[in-house]
Amino acid sequence: MSTLRGRVAGLPDWDRCAVMGVVNVTPDSFSDGGEWFDTELAVKHGLDLVAQGADLVDVGGESTRPGAARVDEAEELRRVIPVVRELAAAGALVSVDTMRASVAEQAVRAGARLVNDVSGGAADPAMVPVVAAHQVPFVVMHWRGQSIDMNNRAVYGDVVTEVLDELRQSMERAVAGGVGPDRIIIDPGLGFAKEAGHDLALVAGLARLRALGRPLLVAASRKRFLGRVLAGGAETAPPPARERDAATAAVSAIVAREGAWAVRVHEVRASADAVRVARAVEEAAASAVTAGTSGMSGTGASGGPGGPAANATGTV
Repeated sequence: MSTLRGRVAGLPDWDRCAVMGVVNVTPDSFSDGGEWFDTELAVKHGLDLVAQGADLVDVGGESTRPGAARVDEAEELRRVIPVVRELAAAGALVSVDTMRASVAEQAVRAGARLVNDVSGGAADPAMVPVVAAHQVPFVVMHWRGQSIDMNNRAVYGDVVTEVLDELRQSMERAVAGGVGPDRIIIDPGLGFAKEAGHDLALVAGLARLRALGRPLLVAASRKRFLGRVLAGGAETAPPPARERDAATAAVSAIVAREGAWAVRVHEVRASADAVRVARAVEEAAASAVTAGTSGMSGTGASGGPGGPAANATGTV
């Protein structure tokens, strides 16, 4: 396994960047809202994502697109828990995407093995105690406030430094609340209180975020910054979310090579291929270094001490 990625207690040790498939059980998500709102369809979709190469499936019942209003607790539970239960029973490794401790707790009891909280435990003071009590892995994402007004908070001097510092504070709060450091995963929060330039800077600066010492989850899938890149400028309308999957896979390959622990994506197959290619390139690079070191340490070989090239030097 790559030493760049790290390990998460309670989860498998993949030998490459893992792929987390998204199951939105919502009517209003920015990418596929309503498509998997029915429980049966959501479960089928989750299993399809596993068949396409997803290592985990992330089930969420509340849209966090910019401007989205929150759903109430009862509705979120109604949407999420049956899907989590059926996917877990079918053998899928399930993550629950929620900011509510009550939803996290019931999802874990239904079979979820990971809690993915976009607020990093800030939205609900009961979240960290629940995660600590159940000893499950916890995604701590960079977050500056609810979706309804998060775009107003996208103000940074040095976005990588500020995200790094704010994530460190969130990690420290989680650890102080009883969450094991070896169970924490970090997410830079692409698209959350960030403009396109901020997101690109974070992708470019991913190596700096490894200073936190925890595995990194990168969730770039179909997001606005990719639409802006593909549009080529602010004056051109970005392509629809579903037309950003190739760009998403490109980011998956890039961050996999930079040591990301996992990518969170809507369309799994292309990113599953991308992270496997990235891993193959890593292995080829490691083999080349090993071969080069081995060749330099030998004696009597061409170009080495006493070898033909050395002997020939005096006869030219």
